Amino acid sequence: MDPIKSQISAIDPLKNEPESEINGAEALSRMLSGPRVFSDTLPAGVASLEERRNRKMRIAAGLLLGAAAVTAGVLVASNFGPVSSTPAPAVTVTPESTPSVSATPTPTPSPSASATSSGTPTPTASQSAPAIVPPVAATTAPTQPPAATLQTFTFPDGHLSFRYPSGWTVRTEQGPYLSEETKAASVGATLVDSTGAEVAYVYSGFYGDGTGGWVKRTVLDRASVPGITDKSGNPVEFGFGSDLGLIYPEEGKPKPTVPADSRPYYFMDVRLSSEFEAGERSSGTNQIMMPNGVMSARVLFDFEKQPTFATPEAAKAWMGSEQYSQLKALLLSLSYN
Repeated sequence: MDPIKSQISAIDPLKNEPESEINGAEALSRMLSGPRVFSDTLPAGVASLEERRNRKMRIAAGLLLGAAAVTAGVLVASNFGPVSSTPAPAVTVTPESTPSVSATPTPTPSPSASATSSGTPTPTASQSAPAIVPPVAATTAPTQPPAATLQTFTFPDGHLSFRYPSGWTVRTEQGPYLSEETKAASVGATLVDSTGAEVAYVYSGFYGDGTGGWVKRTVLDRASVPGITDKSGNPVEFGFGSDLGLIYPEEGKPKPTVPADSRPYYFMDVRLSSEFEAGERSSGTNQIMMPNGVMSARVLFDFEKQPTFATPEAAKAWMGSEQYSQLKALLLSLSYN
């Protein structure tokens, strides 16, 4: 036969049918009537029920131990304080009338000024158990630089006084006088700053002189001196400004248009309030009549360098300096008792 036909014939199901059919009833009868054989031995590779239970318990125990280890590590890492064998201080908890409904208690660290803080927080009354929190580092309040201290100078007769910065000195000298009886009460006080420069002069005594002229006055700053009024009760002020000398207008003649001075004269002193009016006026005087005689107080500018300031802008800029503030405070502190 052809080989191909032989192969087809070999796989033909109809041709290779079994010679006899299997009797199902007979096979079932043999199964039920035959001897019964039982075995406690499981096939290889199959785990028993007990082994599977033990395995599950071991897995669960391992997971529980791992979770506990992770939790302990987080808690230890969150506490940056040093490990100490010293027991924590006793905590007195005072219950409140209204209990806290917060599920997470908030501990309040006990403040300490010591540089070696224990880092142990003090729980509040609303806590059910203390919680671990990062320690609060002890801080020291910043030390503020001490304010400049002031010293007080009082004239020998006990009436006139003023305050001046520490580090400055007061040098007294005999003032002008008319008689031996008034000599002791006539005293001049020169103030010398920390650099050794003479910056101010205050006088109290029984003698006064001076001259005046016609000026165009510019006032840059003025303020009341609360501790001084003249003998008649008129108010006294501190002031900083400049005068430009003018030719005094003569009666019946045209007013001069050219100033007598080409540059201004700067002054900083104490005068009657009426003296600090801007415009063309008499230069007036810084001498004030007091019950014990004459008082005058002024800042010392270098007459060799007049004008003291090159421009009005430079004078205004000086008003923002520490030296200006110190000199102004000195003149405002004048007081008569």
